[in-house]
Amino acid sequence: MQESIYGEYLPQLKAALDYILDGINDIRKKIKEEKTTDPIEHCLARIKSEDSMREKCRRKGLPEDTHSALEVIRDAVGVRVVCTFISDVYTIRDYLSAMPDCEIIQEKDYIRHAKPNGYRSYHLILRVKKKIYAEIQLRTISMDTWAALEHQLKYKQSIGGNTKLIEEELKRCADELASTDISMQTIRDMIFENRGDAN
Repeated sequence: MQESIYGEYLPQLKAALDYILDGINDIRKKIKEEKTTDPIEHCLARIKSEDSMREKCRRKGLPEDTHSALEVIRDAVGVRVVCTFISDVYTIRDYLSAMPDCEIIQEKDYIRHAKPNGYRSYHLILRVKKKIYAEIQLRTISMDTWAALEHQLKYKQSIGGNTKLIEEELKRCADELASTDISMQTIRDMIFENRGDAN
């Protein structure tokens, strides 16, 4: 039987994942108590499978070992937090950065600076308890829907000869959804202002 690419660290990966999820649940409770709204639509979490991690090592030309999996690639632990509004993404980001025993190692704001294909999301690499790295993706419902459909259309299907047109249409859809996100945020802010409890 092949030795685990995570070596003896699998329990620590699970503990780090649980720690992050417990922190996110605490954040949700706190915000719901303060604002009576839930900032998170849903949350997905996983430890990358052995096969996926080995395949990623091969793709990146790295040795298939524990050092590559935990120190170089840094996404063995993954959490996707799907938020209701754009402002919620940044609120959750701020709370995560303030969690004890969590340190932001890297962050990329693909919401303010979308990828050329239209992809939008906020990415964080956290180091938990000075040991385990975790990738956190924060996005709105619209961003999550687009990313899922784009992945399915582009990577799961044979595109054929219409690649350029499909990419242009996907980008257009991403821009339209981003515009809708901004409009929904504006409406929400107006409602909160009228109630006298704006963010």
